[in-house]
Order: sequence, then structure tokens, then C-alpha cells
Amino acid sequence: MNIRRLSTQDKQFDADLKALLAFETAQDDSVDAVVANILKDVKARGDAAVLEYTNRFDKTNASSLPELEIGKAELAAALNGLPANQREALQAAADRVKSYHEKQLIQSWSYTEADGTLLGQQVTSLDRVGLYVPGGKAAYPSSVLMNAIPAKVAGVQELIMVVPTPNGEKNALVLAAAAIAGVDRVFCIGGAQAVGALAYGTETVPQVDKIVGPGNAYVAAAKRRVFGVVGIDMVAGPSEILVICDGKTNPDWIAMDLFSQAEHDELAQAILLSPDAAFLETVAASMQKLVQEMPRKGIINTSITNRGALILVKDLNEAIEISNYIAPEHLELSVENPLEMSKKIKHAGAIFMGRDTCEALGDYCAGPNHVLPTSRTARFSSPLGVYDFQKRSSLIMVSSAGAQKLGKIASTLAHGEGLQAHACSAEYRLKNE
Repeated sequence: MNIRRLSTQDKQFDADLKALLAFETAQDDSVDAVVANILKDVKARGDAAVLEYTNRFDKTNASSLPELEIGKAELAAALNGLPANQREALQAAADRVKSYHEKQLIQSWSYTEADGTLLGQQVTSLDRVGLYVPGGKAAYPSSVLMNAIPAKVAGVQELIMVVPTPNGEKNALVLAAAAIAGVDRVFCIGGAQAVGALAYGTETVPQVDKIVGPGNAYVAAAKRRVFGVVGIDMVAGPSEILVICDGKTNPDWIAMDLFSQAEHDELAQAILLSPDAAFLETVAASMQKLVQEMPRKGIINTSITNRGALILVKDLNEAIEISNYIAPEHLELSVENPLEMSKKIKHAGAIFMGRDTCEALGDYCAGPNHVLPTSRTARFSSPLGVYDFQKRSSLIMVSSAGAQKLGKIASTLAHGEGLQAHACSAEYRLKNE
């Protein structure tokens, strides 16, 4: 395993860091062209187009789209059919995710000014949300919980899940997670055609207000294209982890934490920052040793070699500066006083504090959401949450007295903008003095 070493003392460090973080997010033109045609076809032909693409790409032989809907009885059967330990773990994780997200609920509010004018904000939930879930062997029941539970906590009335089932292969854990999370309807469809069905609606699949959930390049391209017709959560890049360590944590722990993201795919990124040069080399030795035990060692090796790094910093304050520049998806603070250090972190999707807090706990059962901003977008965006399934409407009820004061202000500004009808609309309500 080859992992690059960088030092902030190197003259080329800034350029090397930029090169390390560089990731080509531009979409493949050929993928986009295919997706554009699929979406156009789904919009025009509805069920027939979705069925045709599903049978072709997933090697199914359904004769109608309703055949590809999974009923609640089958979801419940999947849950009941799980081994007891899996069922209990899934339920425990769901309970923790729900408890955490219930604290994110935003309430409506208003206040009344002295002249009787009322101003405020009314919070309502989205009516219907679509959840995309990868299918087949690459299935993530944890993602079902993380996307569905906040939507239900927010008050979303109907949650429609789409999940491809290549060769008819259904993942019991995914279906069980849908049952626990309260998903209302599930369709065995995937790819750009599933995104199109959710965005435009078909005879069988209802149109949703927002689409959330991860997918491949075709799904990502489809989500980009339908944004505006419906909302989307984000277009996420490869997984990332950044670890800041003072050199006092078990190096095997740190090595495995880096692997936990590297094993996602070859483009994932794992970086360690430490002021202890000897510790960095100890971690490198642990990585070399432990990777041999990993079933996904080929993926880990490629990820670590191409996009990983061990970075020597002057001190922990410099590590914080670099972390804030990187704005990582997952940040581990494996140091003596992580809570104090966390106050200096400005940009990170999720902050894991302390030597015992591995990122994997956040992926499954800690409670906070694991759908996080990637590719430095934590500089301006946040984890998925209840607030993504709520929207706000401004409340304005102007009293007669308030109309006299506000009308004059509005009239002056409207005339200044050359919008006479605006001005007149306000002026008509002014009383003759």
C-alpha cells in the first residue's frame, strides 16, 4: 500500500493539498445525454417507458408497473424474517435516529407590533417525498433510516421509495428498514427512469415534491436535471474522512477509521493530520498490516494510494486551519480535549469527538444523519435533517394603522424603482390626512 506523505513545511504544500483534494465533479456528457433521453421518454410515456427501461436494465420481465410495487405485508414479512440480532439492531438504530431528529423540528412563530400588524413564519411539511435507495447487493438499509425517518418526523404525509432489484434480487434488510421507518409505498425500479417517474409522475408512481437518497452517476445526473421540477437533497461525491490525531490514540484504531471510508469505493478519500511524525509512520505500518485482513482490500488500496494522505503539521492549531480549508464530510478529533477543539471547527459535515468515537457509529446508530455534504461543500451546506422536509411561509397581516406607515415607505421605494402600480397599490390604502 502506497500512501503519500505531505508536510506543511514543504514549499509546495499548498499546491500539493489542492491537487490531493481535486475531484472532477463535472458530469460525463455521455451519461447526461442518456439520462436526458430517458427523462424525456418517461415524461412523455409514463408507466410504459419506466417499465421498458426497468425490464431492460434490471433484467426483469414485469408486464406492468403495478407488478413492481411491494406491498406493506411483504415489508412486514421482511422485517419479521430477519434474524433477531439484525431486527433488534435495526430497531435500535431507528429509535436513536428518530430521537435525535425530533429535536430538529422547527415551530411556527409570530409577533404583533404596537399598531396591530402581525408578522411571522408558518412552518409546514412537504406533502410527498421520493426516496431513492440503491438495490441488489449494493444495498444500504442505514440510508433508508437516515432519509426516511427525518421526513416522517417532519410530518411528510407520503413517502415513496424506489429501489432497483436486478434480476429480481430484493434485499431483506432494505425492505425491513422501510417497514420500520414507515415508508408508505415501495417500487422495484431504479436508475434515471425511477427519478423521472418520481419527478413527473406516471399512471402508477405519484409525483413527489422532493427526491432524496444516493445513487450512481445516472441517478445523480437525473437528479440534477429534474431539480426545479422537484427539490433534491444534494448531489453527493465520494465519501471522505479526515482525522486529526495528537499521536496518542491506538494506531490500529486510526488505520481502521481511515479504511472505513476508503472501502466505500476507489474514489473515496482518507486523510490523517498529526504533529507527530513517528505516529504517522506507525499508522502507515498499521495500515499495511491490517489491509490484508479486509475483504475489500483492493478498493481500499486503490483509494488510499490515489487519494489518501498522511500530513505532518506543526501543531494542532495548524491542523484545525487545514481542516477548515478541506471542509470534510466526516471529521474525527482523536485528541485529548476534543470538545474544546470542536469549537474552532467551522466547516465539517459531522464532527466525531474523542478516541472512542469512530465514524462508523455515525453511519449506523449514533443518531445524527449520515447524509452529509462532500467535496468541500460543508463550507456552505449541512447534513440532511428534518429541516429539509419542512418549508417556511412568511406571515404578514398589516393593520389599518400599519398600512399608513408602511404604505408611505413602500410608495417612495416603488416610485424610485419605476414601478408605479406597486406605488399605487400601497397609496390607495392611505387615508386622507
